[in-house]
Amino acid sequence: MAYDYIIVGGGSAGSVLANRLSSRSTNRVLVCEAGQDTPPGHEPPEIRDSYSGTAYFDPRFHWTELKVHTQIVSHNNPHENRPPLRKYEQARVLGGGSSINGQMANRGAPTDYQEWAERGAEGWGWNEVLPYFKKVERDLDFDGPWHGKDGRIPVRRIPVEHWTKYAQAVGEACKLAGMAFLPDQNGEFTDGYFPVTHSNASEQRVSAAMGYLDAETRKRANLALSTDTQVRSLLFDGARCVGVVAVVDGKEAEFRGREVILSSGAIHSPAHLLRAGIGPVGHLKDMGIPVVAALPGVGQRLMDHPSISLSSFIRRGARMNAHTRRHIHVGIRYSSGLPDVPKGDMFVAVVNKSAWHAVGEQIASLLTFINRTYSETGQVKLSSRDWRTEPTVEFNLLSDKRDLDRLMTGFRKMAALQMSAPLKAVTDNPFPASYSDRVRKIGVVNAKNKFLTSVVARFLDGPAAVRRYMIEKFVVEGFTFDQVMTDDEALEAFVRKAAIGVWHASCTCRMGRVDDPMSVVDTQGRVKGVQGLRVVDASVFPIVPCANTNFPTLMTAEKISDAILAGQ
Repeated sequence: MAYDYIIVGGGSAGSVLANRLSSRSTNRVLVCEAGQDTPPGHEPPEIRDSYSGTAYFDPRFHWTELKVHTQIVSHNNPHENRPPLRKYEQARVLGGGSSINGQMANRGAPTDYQEWAERGAEGWGWNEVLPYFKKVERDLDFDGPWHGKDGRIPVRRIPVEHWTKYAQAVGEACKLAGMAFLPDQNGEFTDGYFPVTHSNASEQRVSAAMGYLDAETRKRANLALSTDTQVRSLLFDGARCVGVVAVVDGKEAEFRGREVILSSGAIHSPAHLLRAGIGPVGHLKDMGIPVVAALPGVGQRLMDHPSISLSSFIRRGARMNAHTRRHIHVGIRYSSGLPDVPKGDMFVAVVNKSAWHAVGEQIASLLTFINRTYSETGQVKLSSRDWRTEPTVEFNLLSDKRDLDRLMTGFRKMAALQMSAPLKAVTDNPFPASYSDRVRKIGVVNAKNKFLTSVVARFLDGPAAVRRYMIEKFVVEGFTFDQVMTDDEALEAFVRKAAIGVWHASCTCRMGRVDDPMSVVDTQGRVKGVQGLRVVDASVFPIVPCANTNFPTLMTAEKISDAILAGQ
């Protein structure tokens, strides 16, 4: 059977595209998703859970072999120690990242989209994208010009009276520090602290798959969902993409289509292009791949939001409560004040629970990340021509010194908050936290980790001296709070070692002007130099916006869906 549209990836963008393109009954649409289905009413309970840690740490929903370099990789000195490879929890399940993420529903700053337009994404300024953000959402709390009321993804906030005692203490500390309280994070983009917006209703996650691939949508005769289907290659007739070759439940199959849309994310979408011979000529020749289209921007300028964490032990009575399983109630947006850097360039997620297990329930974090990052030297490239081999991913976080400087000052700012009276009353033993391999291993959902953490948790709730010993012996890795607060070199070393992204990979197939040699797609996602092929996901962002990337991705898919339908 021939299709009009073959969508490679059933994540956030793919779910939107599938819904919108199949709404026209003459369009035959196929979605190829490598992961498992999440059938309406029968979604895995870990995915429906309002607390995201159960799905996020579950390897059933990941590309388990994907590992990345987060720190700067030197290509000039082969003898220099390479930074360690880290596991990267990229979603492999219908709904993609929206099925396992933290459910943060924010949009970014108007200045982000002004910069998108300035970088060549004409028609993507704030006034042009706001209607599509509103189209995505069904805001359960607010109405007015900033908000949508009819979208497929619900948006709500935890009211202050339902915050944990820890979250309320953070709010009081922010107030004492002179920060403004913002009832509506997605209203006017100003500095302050606020109840975070999240894509959640009735204490359950609403992923893109749940919102856009609901039971009614799945009844459409012109829509086919093929899960457990990994696309191995794109098919071409000259410079036109005419279909895909996929492995479905272990068996190879060929699908033909008028147009193929890559919605596999900022790591796997460029990998598909590279394997097809679309990308930097030098790299393709090194890999022995014939060049179909010379596009030097494919896989280049990978971006994320660099982050570091200041964690602490939460005293009994200040931990998670019975009102909600949501673990992030409060957010903080502030401006670093660096020259020529837009306002609201920094963000703090106030995390009430650091992991699903017993120890995680005792550890809170002030997770500081750079909203407007300037590190743009990351890249995705092939490590092998074999489609089963994951690509090489180098984020090169902190390659711009402004990002390093702002994480250092951000840590000090959060330390001042941590040492304020409201927080000292509900926490103890602050420490600079690292998402190390040890933390990852103990975070995997299994019976062994459940037992081990339950034992350790009993000691942490014991005498203060025992707790201090346990945290210093088994939790702190390399740096103490006193060290980084009294020694600038120690703080810089900690930030360089511990900084990680927040799973907002983007910008590897950027939108831009046709005459921009580093742009990969036009403003409708069409790949330059070939026909019948688009990219629609976070990889097309000209820069990563000042937001968790899920809602900007949903907005992008809504906007390009409209363009595709209008073009028909």
